[in-house]
Amino acid sequence: MNPLVRPDPGLFIWTILTFLVLLALLTKYAWRPLLTALHNRQERIRQSLEEARAAGDERERLKREAAEIMRQARLEADALITSSRADGERVREEIKQKARAEAASIVAAAERRIELEASRARQQVRQEAADLSIMIASKLIRRNLSPDDNRALIDEVIGSVGKGG
Repeated sequence: MNPLVRPDPGLFIWTILTFLVLLALLTKYAWRPLLTALHNRQERIRQSLEEARAAGDERERLKREAAEIMRQARLEADALITSSRADGERVREEIKQKARAEAASIVAAAERRIELEASRARQQVRQEAADLSIMIASKLIRRNLSPDDNRALIDEVIGSVGKGG
């Protein structure tokens, strides 16, 4: 048989003994630090994932808050626009009322002025008609009345004035 293939109990023992010593040394100096490093790395990865999840949750919360703030801003803007429109409508109505009142006062003043002018015109027409009538009557009386008729007319007027009317 080939010496390399043949089992040798001394070599077998030394190989097992070397393997066990090497295993003990590797366990103490290599495997434990390696396992500790792997465990620490796994823990950091887990923490990073938790932080990422927390950051995602925070981002979603902030996104919801931003949406709520935007909704509130829209509501406030709508309320402000509605209020501004109502104020504008109210001011417009006030201006209309003032314009109507002013127009009514202008019309009333114009009507008073027209009435006053009409009254003056009527008075003036009456005065002119009376003056004209007196002038016509005096001319007619001069031409038509004789001195005797004139004396009788004067006596009649004096008599009616003396009786009171």
